[in-house]
Formats: sequence, C-alpha cells, structure tokens
Amino acid sequence: MIIALNNKSNLEKIEFESYIKGLESISTEETIILCPTYLNIGAANSSLKIGSQNVSINENGAYTGEISATQLKSYNVQYAIVGHSERREYQRETNEEINLKIKQLLKNDITPILCIGESLKERENNQVKEVLKEELSIAIKDIKEEDKKKIIVAYEPIWSIGTGIIPTNEQIEEVFAEIKKIVPKSKILYGGSANEENIEQLKQIGAIDGYLLGGLSLKLEKLKIFLQKLH
Repeated sequence: MIIALNNKSNLEKIEFESYIKGLESISTEETIILCPTYLNIGAANSSLKIGSQNVSINENGAYTGEISATQLKSYNVQYAIVGHSERREYQRETNEEINLKIKQLLKNDITPILCIGESLKERENNQVKEVLKEELSIAIKDIKEEDKKKIIVAYEPIWSIGTGIIPTNEQIEEVFAEIKKIVPKSKILYGGSANEENIEQLKQIGAIDGYLLGGLSLKLEKLKIFLQKLH
C-alpha cells in the first residue's frame, strides 16, 4: 500500500533533521513516499522514496523561482504531487497547467500523484462526478495510454481536508468507481483527514490503494499508530 506524506510548508532545517530520524525509526511494509518542501528534498535520506509537492510546467530556463522536472530528477525525486487543492485555490492552478506538469514529470520518469476533489458546495449541488471527470480528463489529455497507468490519482474531497470529517465509505467507493472508468489501471489514494482514528473505517474499502496524508505526516507517533492499524 502507498502512503504519501505531504509535509506542505512545514519543518525548518533542524526540525526536518529530527523528523527524518523519527520517520526512519518507524518499521512498516508499506511504500512510504515522503514529500517535503523543496528546501528539504536535498536533506532527505536517500533510503526513502522522495516526492516533490509541485513541479514547473517548463523545462530549465529563465523561469525565476520555478523548479523543473529535470532538477527534481537530479535529486533522485521519484514522485511529484500535482493539482493539490491548495495550489488550485491559492495559486489559481488550472487543469490545463496540471496537464503540462504531468507531461513534464512523465518525460523525466517521475511518477505524478494527481490530486482531484470537490468542494462542499459542489457536493451539495450533486456536481461531484462532473467536477472530478473534468479535472481528471483535462489532466490526462493527450497522454499515451501506457503512460496514463503510471499516474497515481489521489482523491481528496476539499471539504474534508483538515476538518476531521470524511465521506462515507459508500461515497468514496462511488467516486473511486467513477475514477476507474477514466483511468482503469491507475492506483488511487484517499486523502482528506485520514488519520489513526478513522483508518478502521477506511480500510474496509478494498478499492483504496493507499493514502495521501497531510497533517498526520507531521505527527510521527500518530502516523505509527495509523500504519499499525492498516492490518
């Protein structure tokens, strides 16, 4: 099972050094993908699978402040999150830009972790399928079939992130079924307030291939409990 840890904009240099030691001490059979800030990527232990939280739509060049896929590759980055709801909201990232980022990653043999999800208003208006289909379809536009299966999809209902409230198992299963219609061979993660308290409920869903964890990624003792409860 895939466990992607999104540190978001957290952990300063000394904090990260301590964090890495604690993370390495956790014994698990799951595939752990650590996604630290750009600044901490170089300090991450090479024994860990490393992911980025973002990538540029451009290759190397005059793009101040951007980090290219080739640069990430040179630091042994194997995965990259694209389309996270926070970037969609705060940086106004579009589906078309996300598509370009995915193409850059695939070109450099970096596995994209594509985030999709609906807002509370969209769920209340019964627009979930419509929203997710649009986000997913545009994100994978003009990508070869053999490359589509390399993309990991992370379903994160926006209204659930950080609230402690998660969808019902039936709602999650329904969404996963819709995703599989578009990318039948892709692995699908669940994100959005998954924690050590609700994992007993979530693990009943056989379709879940893993989890994208935000806040929980920073709480190693609770993360350890989460991982223990997976089995």
